[in-house]
Amino acid sequence: MNLHSIQHVPFESLGSIESWASSRKHKLTFSRCHVGDPCPSIELFDWLIILGGPMSVHDEDKFRWLSREKKLIRDSIDAGKVVLGICLGAQLIADVLGARVRPSEHKEIGWFPIRKTEAARKSRVLDALPPEIEAFHWHGETFDLPAGAIHGARSEACENQAFVYRKRVVGLQFHLETTPEGVQKLVEQCGTGIEKGPFVQEAESMLSDAGRFERIHQAMARLLNALESLQAP
Repeated sequence: MNLHSIQHVPFESLGSIESWASSRKHKLTFSRCHVGDPCPSIELFDWLIILGGPMSVHDEDKFRWLSREKKLIRDSIDAGKVVLGICLGAQLIADVLGARVRPSEHKEIGWFPIRKTEAARKSRVLDALPPEIEAFHWHGETFDLPAGAIHGARSEACENQAFVYRKRVVGLQFHLETTPEGVQKLVEQCGTGIEKGPFVQEAESMLSDAGRFERIHQAMARLLNALESLQAP
């Protein structure tokens, strides 16, 4: 399969998804919005993976490529592609599907548990995740659930942490792909000026337990395997 990734900033990458794709012999291509790469034709990929970034879905005046990216997401959904959005990527999918993206009551930065909903059982993809997992978070905005989507997970700080739309369009507000190097880069690029809060951890704490990364990578692999199975003949 051909997997195409949309990268918004140089310090948020595919992380463990790249290792998974390599192990499955899938082809990976990239559009790097931050250096002006064009959006691809939807005929060139089977999956669209939309990564995170510090900008908002509403920042089209500042980041002109956002409108083109939203059209690519809409076209990919309409064409029946697998579409996976992480953090900002999930917010962009929600926005394209007509849901509101807004400031969250609490910023959520660090490791906090997410819990699956009962409704998640209706989705093969969400059902692949454990009932509860300590995931990595770095967001100050959230999304309303798109009409027709399955509500997949929540956390104490954020009600809408995951959704699935039309079986193969997945939005994850949290990160399962992040590596220690990825967290270090986030801290370096976005860590200054973060206000303390009930769901904001210190950088040292975020990097203190390597086992956390192993667990989320295993969960991400199960989710990707479930997505892959949807396209089995």
